[in-house]
Amino acid sequence: MKYYLIAGEASGDLQGRYLVRALRQQDPMANIRCWGGDGMQQEGAVLVKHFRDLAFMGFFEVLRNLPNILRNLRFCKEDIQGFQPDVLVLIDYPGFNLRIAQWAKKQGIKVFYYISPQVWAWKADRVKIMKQCIDRLLVILPFEDEYYRKHWDWEVDYVGHPLAQITAEKLSTHPRSDLPTKKVALLPGSRKQEIQKKLPVMLSVSKHFPDHTFIVAAAPGLDLSFYEPFLRSYPNVQMRQGHTYDILLDSDAALVTSGTATLETALLGIPEAVCYKGNPISYQIAKRLIKIPYISLVNLILNKLVVREFIQDDMNEENLKKELQELLTDADRRSQMQDAFQQLRTLLEAGGSASENAARIIVRELAK
Repeated sequence: MKYYLIAGEASGDLQGRYLVRALRQQDPMANIRCWGGDGMQQEGAVLVKHFRDLAFMGFFEVLRNLPNILRNLRFCKEDIQGFQPDVLVLIDYPGFNLRIAQWAKKQGIKVFYYISPQVWAWKADRVKIMKQCIDRLLVILPFEDEYYRKHWDWEVDYVGHPLAQITAEKLSTHPRSDLPTKKVALLPGSRKQEIQKKLPVMLSVSKHFPDHTFIVAAAPGLDLSFYEPFLRSYPNVQMRQGHTYDILLDSDAALVTSGTATLETALLGIPEAVCYKGNPISYQIAKRLIKIPYISLVNLILNKLVVREFIQDDMNEENLKKELQELLTDADRRSQMQDAFQQLRTLLEAGGSASENAARIIVRELAK
C-alpha cells in the first residue's frame, strides 16, 4: 500500500517516526512518502518537505507568511496527486492539514487523522468540517473520545498517547537518577519565532544560579548558529542538539515552552515550569478565543494545577527565578509533582501503544 503522511513540526515528526515504524511492521511492503523531519526519514519514509520550512505560529505570523503557506499547499496537492496514495495520514498541524483533508476528500482519497486538533480548547466549529472530510479520527488524549461522542455524536478511535511509549523506552535505557546533578534544562521551543521570545528570558535566570549548568535543548531543525548570539553573555550555559531526552534526564529541573514538550518532561519525571510568550497581538486574540483553564497538557489531562504556568508578562526573570529556586530546593514540592507525573503516566499507558494501535486500524481499514 502507498501511504502519504504529513507532520508540520518537531513533535509531529517524533510521533510520525513511531507511526512509520509501526506501519512498516503491519505492512512490510509499505511505500511511505511524507512531510516531516529526520525521524520519519530515518524510519524509511521518503521526505518531501522538512518541518523547519513549515513552522509558523500565531495569528500575526501566519498572516505575514501567508504567501509561503499557500505555495506549500499548492505543492503538497500536486505531490499527492503525483504519488496517488491509498491513504493520506495527517498528524496534528491542523491549520495546514485540515485544508489538505478537505481537498483530498474531494479527490476521493481516504483520509485518516492521527492526533486530533485541540478543538475542545478553541475553534470547535472545525469539527463540522472534520466530520465531512476525515474517514477515521485517531485521538491520543483520554478525554477526547468522550468529547467527540458526547458533543458531536462522532465515534472516534482512542489509541493511547504515543509519548507514553516513547518516554518509557527512553527511561528503560537511561533511567532517571535521584542524585542532584546541578543542571537545569531549557526547552525554548522548535520555531524561531517562539525561541526569540522565550530564550532570552530563560537565559536571564541562569545568572541567579552560578553553581548550576543550564543546557539549552536546540531544536533539530535549526542551525546552531541561530542560538549562538543568545548564549554569549552566559558563562554557565551550554547547548546540545538532538538529545532533548538525555538533557532532561540529566537535569534537576526544567523551564519548558508550552506544548508537547511539557508532557514529555513530565513523563520523564522532571520537575518543570511551563513558559509561554508570544506576539502581543496573537496572544490577545488567542486569550479571547481559548476556553480552557490551563495551557499545559499535564494540567489539562490531570484536570488540576500540577505545573505552574508563566504566560506572557508573567514569564519574566523574577518569576522564573523564584519558581526554579523552589523546584530545585523544595523536597515536598518535587515529590508531589513527581507523584502527579506517575499518575499521568498510568493514565496515558492505559491505552496501549498508540503507534501500533493507529497503524493496525489504518492497515485494517485499507484491507477491507
